[in-house]
Amino acid sequence: MAPRLFTVAEAERTLPLVRRIVRDLVEEHPAWKRAVAHYELLAGGATAGEGETPELRAAEQAVRRHAERIDGYLAELAQVGCACKDLEAGLVDFHTLRGDRVVCLCWQPGEERIAFWHELDAGFAGRQPVDAAFAPGAEVG
Repeated sequence: MAPRLFTVAEAERTLPLVRRIVRDLVEEHPAWKRAVAHYELLAGGATAGEGETPELRAAEQAVRRHAERIDGYLAELAQVGCACKDLEAGLVDFHTLRGDRVVCLCWQPGEERIAFWHELDAGFAGRQPVDAAFAPGAEVG
């Protein structure tokens, strides 16, 4: 399925919702990492003869709960039409047209608006300021 293509203005209109989802996602991610580390610590100390302990099962369930919340936030972003590219930084990409080719507008928490874009294969390191070369309807400035 082809990705949704946004103008800069359309992507910016999603930012209030995207900000809330990304805030929750960025808060949940470290909790998931801690739960995984706790599970691995318990699992590493387990012996084959004792089977799965209640504490190990509880740790596994905690990992699963955090992962399900993260999956839910990612699904919400997908419903908007964008994607989180970095769970720790909360970096979000929106597909758009720059001239006749598809590129990504990108946004991260702390940025007031969508002011950067990058080529599909360039990622965050290739960020450049949004300019007038975007699809009609793009608001620049």
